[in-house]
Amino acid sequence: MTIHVSPEAHPTLVLNADYRPLSYYPLSLWSWQDAIKAVFLDRVNIVAEYEFNIRSPSHEMRLPSVVALRNFVRPSRNPAFTRFNLFLRDRFTCQYCGTSAELTFDHVVPRSRGGLTTWQNVVAACSPCNLRKSNKLPEVAKMWPLQKPFMPSLEDLLRNGRRFPPNYLHESWMDFLYWDSELEP
Repeated sequence: MTIHVSPEAHPTLVLNADYRPLSYYPLSLWSWQDAIKAVFLDRVNIVAEYEFNIRSPSHEMRLPSVVALRNFVRPSRNPAFTRFNLFLRDRFTCQYCGTSAELTFDHVVPRSRGGLTTWQNVVAACSPCNLRKSNKLPEVAKMWPLQKPFMPSLEDLLRNGRRFPPNYLHESWMDFLYWDSELEP
């Protein structure tokens, strides 16, 4: 019996020219089509391959599992303010009660009271805490964040993100990724 495995089951880890992932969160992955295109356009070096071939009428090759860009891409200095990055900064934990269930985000100083949507005023909050705090100031609600909200550096997000590896990590990627479940809090 032959088992057919789809090329879609073979994402490619994309490394910068310095052999570090372009991003950890989300992990820099390309579809097999994008990886093959980049190979043929000579934009990447193949670092590792799957034991899976693709064929065209005139060519056969193994799918790349890891590629490195030929030209270095300078990473952004400041992380974008996104829901995911906010949750990552706060370690996917409600900043009022410590749970990781039903996360939303909360304006410490509510928008209705002049609070802005900035790194320094928004925290991860579970739905029950967010509803309980409502549009009150922390002093009125008697609810203060576990940590003062701050603008994280890329290093802060990287450090926190190592605690939350993706669900799928191919063995050929492991030399380029640094997840460690034993990191200190």
